[in-house]
Amino acid sequence: MNKTGFKFLCRFSDIPDGGSKGFTLGEGPTAFELFITRKGGRVYAYENSCPHTGGPLDWTPNKFTDSDSGHILCATHAALFRVETGECLAGPCAGDWLRALRVDIEDGEIFLKM
Repeated sequence: MNKTGFKFLCRFSDIPDGGSKGFTLGEGPTAFELFITRKGGRVYAYENSCPHTGGPLDWTPNKFTDSDSGHILCATHAALFRVETGECLAGPCAGDWLRALRVDIEDGEIFLKM
């Protein structure tokens, strides 16, 4: 399917419930990193950048969520973020937010609003 103003990322079934997947759009210095995480029948997308350090949240590819708490985890300093909102709940950036991105699910496919 081709949706004007949207970029296909992956199929909904590619991400298990509680799982996540990272993406890099573009190349070189203009590359943009993001990730999506799934909770039940919904997916949430965020820029892959910690509000505290500006660095990526993951050390291991496609590992953005803490299996114990179910929250998004910054691997650099263990900050925890609420999946549904991107709000930092614990860590040095408590009270800050991840930059949310808009995604749509259509016919089992996940699209990023460009």
